[in-house]
Amino acid sequence: MMKKQLLRAFLAIVAMGYLVLPARAAELRIAAASDLNFAIKEIIAQYERETGNRAVLTLGSSGIFFTQISQGAPFDFYLSADRSYATQLLDMKLAEPGSLFNYGIGKIVVWVPKNSPIDVTRMGMQSFLQSSIRKIAIANPTHAPYGRAAVAALQRAGIYDRVKDKLVLGENISQTAEFVQSGAAQAGVIALSLALSAPMRESGKYWEIPRDTYPVVEQSAVILRHARASGNLEAAQAFMRTLKSPQVRAILDRYGFMAARP
Repeated sequence: MMKKQLLRAFLAIVAMGYLVLPARAAELRIAAASDLNFAIKEIIAQYERETGNRAVLTLGSSGIFFTQISQGAPFDFYLSADRSYATQLLDMKLAEPGSLFNYGIGKIVVWVPKNSPIDVTRMGMQSFLQSSIRKIAIANPTHAPYGRAAVAALQRAGIYDRVKDKLVLGENISQTAEFVQSGAAQAGVIALSLALSAPMRESGKYWEIPRDTYPVVEQSAVILRHARASGNLEAAQAFMRTLKSPQVRAILDRYGFMAARP
């Protein structure tokens, strides 16, 4: 009898709408430029702690992501190393209106392994002309903003034509860093954000390329329209709030990203 009474009471509570079941955590799909490799993992950890949601991260080339998203790739949130890709997605109505946020400005450096005989801090761009440098790694300028920045800096230094046959192209800036860190190339142009990471600091040395020698690498984030279709719009908006927080600004500062204009 007691069991029947308890069952009736439970059913009455459910019928009256008083039983609140725990909400299911969202699974947010994020496409992020690979220069964020280390910073974004700290940002995601903060987001997951704050919201209880889960983020599924894919790192890669901003240009390749742009093409994939244009063709229907199911990402909810996009962090691009080139503002123009994000604005184009807004123009194509593939991103949520009003969601564009400029989260930082990237910088590039000349990076060589610690055991390199090159004094990169003294020689700067001239490091690439040394006889010990047989291969120079840069990101593919066709679709990687950091690759375009590298080519511009080499041209500004007046050495592009002298070193172009030595260039090896990474699919993105993280792969570029792997090439030079592994010894597949003896030097490279990589993102400062990667050079400041613990693995790269421990294994190499770098010289920061003057910012007036290459186009501004302005980086932007947008919430994609897929977030609405997948039911993840609120989760994406929460991630944007995390990205705009003072705590995340401190993370981005630590990895060398300058604050961008609004």
